[in-house]
Amino acid sequence: MMLIVVAAALVPMRLWEIAPGSAESVADRMTFGDDVAEFATRYPSDADTLFVTALGSKLTLLDTFAAWLDDDVEVLTFEERFGTQTPAQQRAANSQAMISSKQVAEFVAFTRLGIESEFTYGDVVVDELVCEDAPRPQSACLQLLIDDIIVTFDGKPTPTLPSLIDVVSGRKPGDVVSIEVLRAGGDEPIALRVELITAPDESGRTIIGIMPRDTRSIKTPFEIGIDTDSIGGPSGGLAFTLALLDELSPGSLTGGSIVAATGTINADETVGAIGAVRQKAVAARDAGARIFLIPASQSADDISAARRIGGAAMRVETVATLQDALDILQQIGGDPFESAAPSD
Repeated sequence: MMLIVVAAALVPMRLWEIAPGSAESVADRMTFGDDVAEFATRYPSDADTLFVTALGSKLTLLDTFAAWLDDDVEVLTFEERFGTQTPAQQRAANSQAMISSKQVAEFVAFTRLGIESEFTYGDVVVDELVCEDAPRPQSACLQLLIDDIIVTFDGKPTPTLPSLIDVVSGRKPGDVVSIEVLRAGGDEPIALRVELITAPDESGRTIIGIMPRDTRSIKTPFEIGIDTDSIGGPSGGLAFTLALLDELSPGSLTGGSIVAATGTINADETVGAIGAVRQKAVAARDAGARIFLIPASQSADDISAARRIGGAAMRVETVATLQDALDILQQIGGDPFESAAPSD
């Protein structure tokens, strides 16, 4: 019997888990440049804002049996885990998404604080391909590759995403256009003919058939670091924003409570949906969070599951914007947000 167990522990499967990860203090991972005092005052918090993670390890045969018996673990096939990406491509994309989430969090927090900051846009990089059920030969999902850099559209330079959006607007689904891309390992642009399609989100928009990578960077008057090790993905954005606001404004936004938060943060302060809410709810509850803030745009099943997991120990609230989060924190005893930036 022991030999069977040992063998099962060594047999790799083409399956991956989504399991509860950790819930860790953002403040403990933040560092500030030496010149921070010229632009803002720091107010170390007496409580924690936690960012939460989920694990996504590859499973052995024994792991798979254990995962199937655990209600908090989801088992995924290769296609469910990686979609059209390779594992290496997904790791790179998640790493960039984490960098972007921290930068957007800085921009949103600085804007609230009255500290000058601005975005600069990088190359237009293909992060994901959008395929129709029956893609035509010139569809982007058959012509382009992940990591391609789009440099021209219909003969017009597209050095940034806004410039690409401008030239795509006004075109119709079915239009065939010339697109030049820089492909990994190549120095010269490759010319392709691509047929435009309708966005699958029912908005009626005309799209190329790609999801662009967020290659923005932020220009700030002083440096902020948030050490997230090798954790990837954009879901820490809301937690990072709240922790920065708490650190750089008087009072305590959390009122001394341990608060966990998950969700993307956008430059307009909206909060976006993320994956693995159930597993992150387990991590937040086990870390002792009193309240767990999750995106309002999560599915009804996600929200219900998070509240079931939280039970009586952890209140789960949905937020659509940063202001929603600040309002809820004030309801549980946190201080109202008050900017202390020198420009105020």
